[in-house]
Amino acid sequence: MATGRTDHQAPPERALFCNRTLNMRSIRAVGFDMDYTLVHYDVVAWETRAYAHVQQRLLDRGLPVGELRFDPELFARGLILDVQLGNIVKANRFGYVTMASHGTRLLPHDQQRRVYSQIWVDLSLPRWVFLNTLFSLSEACIYGQLVDLLDRGDLPGQHTYQSLYALVGDTMNAAHLEGQLKAEIIGDPDRFVDLDPDLAQTLLDLKQAGKKLFLATNSEWHYTKAMMGYAFDRYLGSSGERGMHWRDLFDLVVVQARKPGFFEQQAPFQEVVDDEGAVRPLQGPLRAGVVYRGGNAHAVQQHFGIDGSEILYVGDHVYADVHVSSQIRRWRTALVLRELEQEVRAEREFLVGQAELDALMRDKERLDREQALLRLWLQRRERGGPAPATIDGGPAAVQERLRAVRQEVEALDQRIVPLTRQVSALGHPVWGPSMRAGNDKSRLARQIERHADVYTGRVSNFRFLTPFGYLRAARGSLPHDPQR
Repeated sequence: MATGRTDHQAPPERALFCNRTLNMRSIRAVGFDMDYTLVHYDVVAWETRAYAHVQQRLLDRGLPVGELRFDPELFARGLILDVQLGNIVKANRFGYVTMASHGTRLLPHDQQRRVYSQIWVDLSLPRWVFLNTLFSLSEACIYGQLVDLLDRGDLPGQHTYQSLYALVGDTMNAAHLEGQLKAEIIGDPDRFVDLDPDLAQTLLDLKQAGKKLFLATNSEWHYTKAMMGYAFDRYLGSSGERGMHWRDLFDLVVVQARKPGFFEQQAPFQEVVDDEGAVRPLQGPLRAGVVYRGGNAHAVQQHFGIDGSEILYVGDHVYADVHVSSQIRRWRTALVLRELEQEVRAEREFLVGQAELDALMRDKERLDREQALLRLWLQRRERGGPAPATIDGGPAAVQERLRAVRQEVEALDQRIVPLTRQVSALGHPVWGPSMRAGNDKSRLARQIERHADVYTGRVSNFRFLTPFGYLRAARGSLPHDPQR
């Protein structure tokens, strides 16, 4: 008799969370991004060095940034830069701003309300820059710090908040393109890479179940080769039992894919012919086991001879990996949010506190309702309307009860405030849970909900689903649903 295996029961923080029902048996090909997807980095180590490279280039341009330091807790993925005002904001799913900082200084709630009460975030406008990935943290940090310097009058030349963002973006791109940062990573991967011993077996399970696997990364071949070898070959290489190399896992490898253009355009492929990355134009169709540069998703889909709904693409970039692949190619999508693991653990550790907070809020809602009815009774008595049937007594008794209710609400608030402060710090000490903005879903959660069929903390969590699993989306909740 078959029995359940305990090693395939995912801990809560390692679960796959489903927005749209996904039957893995109908998936015939699985594609992967590399950076922060198959290869996960120590965020502080990587972003500290990325920050340092940008800082040096800004120093070379004469900007007084030598005393600045990278602060990994200043900002978080899913926040939004307002480059018109030099602000970093958190918005709910409707685009209303719920928190904001100017530069690195968090704005008081009343000031934030004054600035954004008539403004909502529209990510299609150039004013707003969404922090799509963990690679954005160093960029956001130095942008916020430059805003502080500009406001103090410490920056030479003529700058605006918008030109500062362009300067940071150009400098960050140069740091990546010139290769010095990636050379550091290749030279000391132990310092930067967070190894996942379950990852190789997860991909092997998919491959041995008959699914075609492919890699599509924006990184260059020399960097891809080094990072993938470091992350995988120790678990399935020539010194291991299987005698495999990481490339044996993939039917196709595409480097410098230039996503999101890879999904939107029809760029040609070039064939990588040696370990140094030399290329030649592709002659004929794509071939299994070959490394390519550039290209396009349409040709990959044609190569496998399958429909877009039979391809699952897994990446960490909310826009370049998930949004465009689902919108344009109609591929199924999975988003990797490594910080989700810490968030889920924190929320579970707070379950007792959350239950207490929920109970207190129910009491407050009941008292708020009673307070409203008492005020209505007084208003109708004054204006000659019919008194609410649920209110007994005369004006003096109603006024006395109204005072008592207000005191009860104030006492409740004294108990509610510290709990809400704890909730607001779950996941991130300043900005709180990435998927929530107050009681509502965050803008990040809305993006994920619209474009990611599933989301999870790491690729190896698919081992708990298995290549034959079926993920069912939860029944969508509505405000008018019966309360349970």
